[in-house]
Amino acid sequence: MELHYGKPESMEGRLEREVRTYDFLDRHGFEYWQTDHEKAANTMEDCREIDAVLDATICKNLFLCNKQKTKFYLLMMPDDKPFKTREISKQIDSARLSFAPEEYMLEYLDIKPGAVSIMGLMNDHDNHVQLLVDEDILKGEFIGCHPCVNTSSMKLRTGDLFPGFTDAVHHDYIKVHLTGK
Repeated sequence: MELHYGKPESMEGRLEREVRTYDFLDRHGFEYWQTDHEKAANTMEDCREIDAVLDATICKNLFLCNKQKTKFYLLMMPDDKPFKTREISKQIDSARLSFAPEEYMLEYLDIKPGAVSIMGLMNDHDNHVQLLVDEDILKGEFIGCHPCVNTSSMKLRTGDLFPGFTDAVHHDYIKVHLTGK
């Protein structure tokens, strides 16, 4: 794996959702670095290998919903903290949270499981998804994420994502605190 500045030289063989991600970032003037991997990053262990190349905070991104499936959330949290439903539910005053069905992820974020990322918010034009960010994510200089596919990864400056990217995609975010215990 090699880290390259900006979008890949060739877009051949790439999914439209990935190309759309690079085009969006370029159109809005965001600086980013990108790398392709030989295999899809399906687990946090795969992401740790990529982290060695990116040198960025790798997030665990969870697509969640309330029990009634009327409210949807994208939670960005450190990969070493456990997800505790009760902890988040209290902070956002929501009914018990669970993992949202795949069809909503595809409909609202145009992302499939394994590739969930903040980049998907550019596809959520009607703001169906509320972004939740653990406060520790905001402390790092860079954040690593997928460009809506899990065969590539990228890094962006945290300061460009919050509030730059979130403003560009017309999404606010709620800072949450996960204890990690």
